[in-house]
Amino acid sequence: MSRLRGTFRENWYLGFTSFGGPPTHFKIYQELFSICQAFSGPGSTKMHYCINLLNDGTLAAFLAFILWSLPGALGMFGLSIGVSNIGDSLPRAAYAVLSGLNAATVGVVALAGVQLSEKAITDNLTRLVVFLAACAGMLYNALWYFPLLMFVAGVTTMVYDFRWLHGPVRKVVDMVKRSQKHPQAAVEEAVEMPHQQTASELSAPSKAPQPPSPYGDGGAGRTAPKERDMEGPGRSTAEDEPRVIPKERQFKMSWRMGLGVIVAFLVSFAVIMILRGVLPFKSLLFSLFANMYLAGTIIFGGGPVVIPLLREYTVAEGWVGTRDFLIGLAITQAFPGPNFNFAVYLGSLTSINGGYHPAAGAVIGFIGMFAPGLITVHGTMGVWNAIRGWRWVKAALRGVNAAAVGLIYTAVYRLWQTGYIDEDYQQGTNLGVDPWWVAVTAGSYVGGYWFGVSPPLAIILGAVMGLIWYGVVST
Repeated sequence: MSRLRGTFRENWYLGFTSFGGPPTHFKIYQELFSICQAFSGPGSTKMHYCINLLNDGTLAAFLAFILWSLPGALGMFGLSIGVSNIGDSLPRAAYAVLSGLNAATVGVVALAGVQLSEKAITDNLTRLVVFLAACAGMLYNALWYFPLLMFVAGVTTMVYDFRWLHGPVRKVVDMVKRSQKHPQAAVEEAVEMPHQQTASELSAPSKAPQPPSPYGDGGAGRTAPKERDMEGPGRSTAEDEPRVIPKERQFKMSWRMGLGVIVAFLVSFAVIMILRGVLPFKSLLFSLFANMYLAGTIIFGGGPVVIPLLREYTVAEGWVGTRDFLIGLAITQAFPGPNFNFAVYLGSLTSINGGYHPAAGAVIGFIGMFAPGLITVHGTMGVWNAIRGWRWVKAALRGVNAAAVGLIYTAVYRLWQTGYIDEDYQQGTNLGVDPWWVAVTAGSYVGGYWFGVSPPLAIILGAVMGLIWYGVVST
């Protein structure tokens, strides 16, 4: 119990600082990091949950998660109540501060996209997936669209890694090349061949015909296929062999139990999505929960990726105004705890605007966003040792992660288009209307990339730059 109490004290402090979790073996840390980054949900929160799960069990992990996220969640809940009492118009100084916050946020999110791209891009295919996902996200918006993009990306990398289309494509290319040869050239070559034979060639004994190379055209001289070609769907290379985890650090859950947890979650997800689509009359709170549950299930890559989804699932539904969304987005970047607490703010505002108690929407937003990631990672801890060597799992997740990173750039574009707020632009407009906000965005990005400025400090400096802009234009 003393150890458990110590863990709770650490996590309450970490909820304010968002620094890390209890120490654990470095190899296990690497293993957990891979799992948490590969599956949906908030990466840092899942990492924190898994560390406590290994150290102290399920109850301690759950309570540690509550203490980790509670400070920021309470802050966002209080902010939602304050924002709901704001009138239709604000002092111009307040608009300047909010515009500075939003401009700095765009730089912070852009930096997050670049940093995540460096990890997600492993070859030219994933580079292309990141680019195409970003472009596709900017060109079209729909509630079903982002999940479809990530699914297609996962299938694409899986097909590519297994080389299912390499053979057919090579055959088509060879056929095209052969069809482009002029028939007359082939006849002339056949006629010239006898005249080019020398007497020594005619007197030389003929060689026995050689069987075709098992490696196709150009395979002559090969003694063995490449190591990658030897890999079957279920094989792993030497560096992919599972790490040895000490028994005292192994989470005691069978793969059957873990699979049962994941299947139960998928069933619940399917039921909620079916009801979301077929029910003719749905209460606002159910629709809010369904949208948050969907967003929490399909988010890969952490906080920045959730921004375009939450915008579509709340602002596009008419539940939260653009101005209030931008206010919360700007301030949540400087709040402690995971950025997924933004769902608490949006859920509370949705309830208030719909005539419900704000606490109901805040709790629904909190559970809907965090539950999918925590449930799946809990079940995954039981089955990961059995599936981590499967190539198709790694291949699909490679594409899903790349598409999720691409959607961060979509978020940058959307925020840029609505980041400037003023008396004449209550719903937000392009930050490029004034070069000052372009400079604030660039300064936020450069400060974080080159000088290590933390996101909260960059956001605060953006607010200060907004006040400076107000002081200059109002004189």
